[in-house]
Amino acid sequence: MSIDVFNCGYKPIPASPGWDGSTPATWPATTSTLIYSDRDAILVDALLTTNEGDRLAAWVHNTGRRPRAIFVTHGHADHFFGAGPVLDAFPDAELIACDQQVVEESRGQTSPRARASWNSRFAGQLAQSPAVPALSNSAESDLDGHPVLFRTIGGADGALATIVHVPDLQVICSGDIVYNNIHMWLRGSTPGSRKAWLTCLDAVAVLEPSTIIAGHRDPDAPDDDAIRVLDESRRYIEDFDQALAKSSTPVEVIDAMLEKYPAYGNRYTLFAAAFSQFPSR
Repeated sequence: MSIDVFNCGYKPIPASPGWDGSTPATWPATTSTLIYSDRDAILVDALLTTNEGDRLAAWVHNTGRRPRAIFVTHGHADHFFGAGPVLDAFPDAELIACDQQVVEESRGQTSPRARASWNSRFAGQLAQSPAVPALSNSAESDLDGHPVLFRTIGGADGALATIVHVPDLQVICSGDIVYNNIHMWLRGSTPGSRKAWLTCLDAVAVLEPSTIIAGHRDPDAPDDDAIRVLDESRRYIEDFDQALAKSSTPVEVIDAMLEKYPAYGNRYTLFAAAFSQFPSR
């Protein structure tokens, strides 16, 4: 039993007013994880654009595995809108989630208002009728005798967060609960939501994984060590809270965070998070 990870990398998006145009605005690099045994496989998350879906389907095909399911960790479009090409390539695979709220939040991403928002960033790059996950009939699966557990954790980056836990490998696919060397999606967050996110990190840590595959991972991140990514994700949220408490402008928040995280990927995420805390700016 093993895992392989596909990382789509960063992709350009239109910038909001106030962004320094000398650096492109980008969407965070995102992962999709293939968990497989000798005869069976499960894919975790399926990216966003049709191009990413095509690349992901080709990558899975080249592994020689045939996933029986695509598990969606949470109801944000950048983790399942790209599932179409994979489902076309593997028609026996099911698109699933382990919590009805994830199903409903995923369906909400296909509403006209939500699609207009996504299309404003990725015009012409998204599926016209993206598939929506169905509720799994079980909270666990089995790959040739190896358990694969689906667990609801709580609120993280604006949607209900679930994980995939592979105890025999001490691996967790964390969706967006944990980040790996990328500025975290704190846009529109509140003290309460950030506290809830910290609680989610604690809930993942209790499972004592050795490896965590973050939903958003810098392609050049040094590793997927669970202790490191949990500690750094926790510290990032706490540092954001402290920077916000000491700052009177979004630029001050950005400067304070960049001083501590100069090498993190996707600075546009930090820009969006900081400016969301000062809506009049």
